[in-house]
Amino acid sequence: MTPAAPSPARYMEVCEDLRAELHDRGVLVVTLDAPARLNALTQAMKRDLIELVTRAQMDDAVRVVVFAGEGRAFCAGDHMGGYHHGEPASVAKIGGGHSTAIGTENALRVFSQALNVAVRNLDKLTIAAIGGPAIQTGLSLALSCDFRIGSTAAKLGSATLRFALLPDEGGHVLLVRHLGLAGALDFCLRKRIVDAETALSLGLLNEVVAPDELLPAAMALAAELAEGPQVAMRMLKRSLYVAAESTFAQALDDIAVRTAVTDHHPDARDGGASFREKRAPKFNTWLEPGQ
Repeated sequence: MTPAAPSPARYMEVCEDLRAELHDRGVLVVTLDAPARLNALTQAMKRDLIELVTRAQMDDAVRVVVFAGEGRAFCAGDHMGGYHHGEPASVAKIGGGHSTAIGTENALRVFSQALNVAVRNLDKLTIAAIGGPAIQTGLSLALSCDFRIGSTAAKLGSATLRFALLPDEGGHVLLVRHLGLAGALDFCLRKRIVDAETALSLGLLNEVVAPDELLPAAMALAAELAEGPQVAMRMLKRSLYVAAESTFAQALDDIAVRTAVTDHHPDARDGGASFREKRAPKFNTWLEPGQ
């Protein structure tokens, strides 16, 4: 009889609306777990997600982070009417802001925008597994990830103008990055919510699969990424983001500095040796226990 695979380890005690489990190969699966409201985010969820991402950044046991949603949605946006419901489990409760103009600015920078900044700044590679609606804040969370796999049930949209609101959590920037200015204007001002195939054609999704194949596909990609040379992959990820937002000269300076690190890393030495010796490289030995 083949022994059962070990159960994933619970990664962190968080609020009741999130699950975080560390799987083999350092794949951390973070599940938004409020299916009754389509995983709409509260302030407490955002603060716990920021804490989770911060911990993952500093933890060598984590190589890849997968974001998913429980039930029939990825994340339908903010919890309208209940945004301040619950308390974060990881940090002390603080004021919610939004009672004054300056309070709204503070709340956006500290909670909503900070979540997407944290995900975008994570050096570990990230995947969004989108099994249903990813709207407003949910869309921005997905676009902050490096890869997006959608099921055929996925729907992506900003749609804030339906409530005379703005994509204030950073969605407008991310849409311009992905669609260009003309595409972002069309997407936002016409309040478009697109299906999976349209999102794929626009470049908002990397892949579309059947609903029952979504998490297996995300985990397969995560396993592939986790096996690669982690230092070089993280450096390249950061250099690609820098290149998208800087001049040619600045991008060259950036990757030159990073190459000074990666060229002298054990992964690169074994990569060269494996080529000469005609064998598979042995990456990431520096991450193994006792090293």
